[in-house]
Amino acid sequence: MSVTEKSPDAFRTIGEAAEELEVPAHVLRFWESKFPQISPLKRAGGRRFYRPADLALLRGIKRLLYEDGFTIKGARKFIADNGVAALLDPATHSVTREPVAVDAADSEAPASPPRPPLPPGDPERGIADVLRDLEEARAKLKSVLEPR
Repeated sequence: MSVTEKSPDAFRTIGEAAEELEVPAHVLRFWESKFPQISPLKRAGGRRFYRPADLALLRGIKRLLYEDGFTIKGARKFIADNGVAALLDPATHSVTREPVAVDAADSEAPASPPRPPLPPGDPERGIADVLRDLEEARAKLKSVLEPR
């Protein structure tokens, strides 16, 4: 029986899930090791069964990695920052990635006007704020470590 003949609510084996998502089965096993949110049912002998919610989560992770260009680490951070719901309904959450410059000299984009920093616990605090804090810390370290 192929995946298309199963009910949308039916559980899928790892082979069926891999076929539906168009990725190899070993990729799904690897993602399980990297994303604790993925937890298919496991029967005796370790056989995996993916629920419809598991497949929705896997589709979201695949989108982050394959379409949006995230690394595993970046996708994990995205999930930590935005929650699993952001993966399940991409229409309600925009996925944006800001360019990261290692050094001000490496950046080709003109500098944007400075924004006032947000407090560390503020949920609106974005990656730009964190990068600004890191660059300030880098400048302080550089001034301390440079010989006079």
